[in-house]
Amino acid sequence: MMNLAKITSIALVLLATPALADDKADCAAGIADIKAKVAALAPDAVPQKLKKALRVAEREQGEGEFDECVEALDDAKRALPR
Repeated sequence: MMNLAKITSIALVLLATPALADDKADCAAGIADIKAKVAALAPDAVPQKLKKALRVAEREQGEGEFDECVEALDDAKRALPR
């Protein structure tokens, strides 16, 4: 019975790893993309919501919470001026 639990745990970790890698890559690429878009704006044209969402994304990246980083980047994209 214990072996089945260990095998199940290992399988879950292995299956979750590709998603983590995708979120990590999406997080890094998204931050770079948003920073480039912010750099193209005049400093006074950058909405506070955008600044906050980018800060949150960078913090989550530093904490290794890549899924939350991706969520913050979604908020940042919605806050971009049209």
